[in-house]
Amino acid sequence: MIIRSKAPLRLGLAGGGTDVAPYSDIYGGAILNATINLYAYATIEPLDNGKIILEAIDRKETLELKTEEHLPINGQLDLAKGIYNRLIKDYIKKPFSFKLTTYVDAPPGSGLGSSSTLVVAILGAFVEMFKLPFGEYDIAKLAWEIEREDLGMEGGKQDQYAATFGGVNFMEFFDGNKVIVNPLRIRPDILNELSYNIVLYYTQTSRFSSDIIKDQMKNVQEAKQSSIEATHNLKKQALWMKEAILKGELDKIGEILKFGWENKKLMAKGISNPEIDNIYKTAIQSGASGGKISGAGGGGFMFFYCPANTRFKVKEALEDLGGYVLPFEFNSTGLTTWRS
Repeated sequence: MIIRSKAPLRLGLAGGGTDVAPYSDIYGGAILNATINLYAYATIEPLDNGKIILEAIDRKETLELKTEEHLPINGQLDLAKGIYNRLIKDYIKKPFSFKLTTYVDAPPGSGLGSSSTLVVAILGAFVEMFKLPFGEYDIAKLAWEIEREDLGMEGGKQDQYAATFGGVNFMEFFDGNKVIVNPLRIRPDILNELSYNIVLYYTQTSRFSSDIIKDQMKNVQEAKQSSIEATHNLKKQALWMKEAILKGELDKIGEILKFGWENKKLMAKGISNPEIDNIYKTAIQSGASGGKISGAGGGGFMFFYCPANTRFKVKEALEDLGGYVLPFEFNSTGLTTWRS
């Protein structure tokens, strides 16, 4: 018996960063995101040889360990080991032998939530294997706890919930770890037009978001008003974006993205740099009406809203800068598991 799972990556359309503590705990956060047809995959094959084999095909890493109750967290495929450790400790209660194979359609540091999505995919495969009685909120919350608390990785809360629920969601964060996911019913013609007009561009650079997020957290802790006010504005941006998409007022999206980008750069150091600024300027000069970096910033993917068939000119101009445009479609399905 083989267990498989997949979970979708996401585009953070508005409000990014308002889901990061302590801001979300103090002021409450709001994010609008949408999952796309890029995925993190996990396959579990039970073994009976007393070994645990972890293989990340995209990273070209393979690790063979003895079957134990606790696997060492030492920088080698720690996401998988952290999930195993938590499940053994709290739910399964005894070690077991297996091979876990993973693959992600986007590189680490891409800004599409790849690490958290991978955690959801792996966790989902184990939930399917052991028939654990978890709902969507349970899986997303446990994925967040493993990544943020058990493994100490900095970040927000949106990625785990986006990967688990799928679709277009308006998410609210408040009172510590409380999260409400509000699925939006978007007409198919609006979603098709939205995806047609968005150009998703990979800068050919990746980044470690932890330093940016730490600086963002520090600015809130030290009550730096310019950073806090910028984050307030990003929360407003999420509300404006939700209204524009629900009403089909897509001509407003470029300006909403531009407003968000100008405020996001004020949240922390390292969100933009001369290369990113040049990419953004080139897209706008080629016909885009607005855009943003995906994720915390510093590299990875950027995306731009390109009305009236300007997408083709923008695509050509951006690819002259050394990156590449990645075709995508929005998807409506979150974490999926099955048995082979």
